Amino acid sequence: MTDLYWDPWDPAFTRDPYPLFNRMREESPLYYNDRHDFYAVTRHADVQQGLSDWRTFSSARGDILEIIQAGIDFPPGTLIFEDPPVHDVHRRLLARVFTPRRIASLEPQVRAFCKRALEPVLGADRFDLVEAVGAEMPMRVIGMLLGIPEADQPRIRDRTDATLNTEDGGKIDTEVILNTDAFGAYLQWRKTHPSDDLMTELMTTRFEDEQGVTRTLTDEEVLTYCTVVAGAGNETTGRLIGWFGALMARHPGQRRELAADHSLIPNAIEEILRFEPTGPFTGRHVTTDVDFHGTTVPAGSAILFIQAAANRDPRRFPDPDRFDVHRVGQHMTFGIGAHYCLGAALARLEGRVAAEEILEHVPGWEVDWDAAELAQTSTVRGWKTLPLLVGAAP
Repeated sequence: MTDLYWDPWDPAFTRDPYPLFNRMREESPLYYNDRHDFYAVTRHADVQQGLSDWRTFSSARGDILEIIQAGIDFPPGTLIFEDPPVHDVHRRLLARVFTPRRIASLEPQVRAFCKRALEPVLGADRFDLVEAVGAEMPMRVIGMLLGIPEADQPRIRDRTDATLNTEDGGKIDTEVILNTDAFGAYLQWRKTHPSDDLMTELMTTRFEDEQGVTRTLTDEEVLTYCTVVAGAGNETTGRLIGWFGALMARHPGQRRELAADHSLIPNAIEEILRFEPTGPFTGRHVTTDVDFHGTTVPAGSAILFIQAAANRDPRRFPDPDRFDVHRVGQHMTFGIGAHYCLGAALARLEGRVAAEEILEHVPGWEVDWDAAELAQTSTVRGWKTLPLLVGAAP
């Protein structure tokens, strides 16, 4: 058996990380990488404990390993890179927009975007699911929420993708990850042309900040919010749609079940999120010495909580490496506690609608695996290209 080694930036581990994650979970539940100086935990109980404990495992230095280790100062409003109480103040502002009722009200528009994305490829015997739907529908939804003109939405999406993509073995450019320049012109326009969108709401909503001062957000804070929402909404949901296409090709029997009974789709989306989480791990900064499995992780360390491994922990999920759209269980993909993904309801809505529309309008399919390509990034995992061979698997 080879020595146990995991490098989150090595593309060799990207295609199928699960055999290694299984070894880490059993042989080294607290893993230390001395080359890159970080710790990692893989068991469900440890990941759940760590992501719930924001005092010990802080987000204030970021949740991406490169950013944590770079020691960047974040602009206010970067709620995913904050701890309570300031995090709670900033989160409440977005929570007003992402209420279950408001998200549910978006379904007709989300469905219309999905139908429009699929229309050009209907009847084709081959098309790239990521290009046609995964990169298109989430962009339209987030653009609509932010109030970005349709003609400009692809540029915003491509810019977001570029900040997260890495070369083989390379790391994210931490100097551009939170560059808010893309939204500056829209913010100035909205000041004199308010509309029913998230940007206008962020500019005009009055709130009590962590100092007890009642005010509106500064321009910098609004721009930061928009950058965070655009990045999270475009990237992760697009990857979810890609994994739907890939897993349905690998499990055509289960695809046929979903096509015959759409009421199974919401639970199938949960199983896809468990089985192939778009965000495989989350980073934190350790604020005080803490023990895992008899070993002390010293204060000041960077640690990764590997949700992709926790989601397949046999201590929590029976037969965890089996994909089953009938499985019922809570996964860790959206996190837990204070930083539970604010956009989870929107991601579920988009994933469900995309699945319904694809199954309704596209016959059975296989994937041209030789032409399929996984994206190279250290933050999300999913398909860069996923060519479907339509009608190949009825």
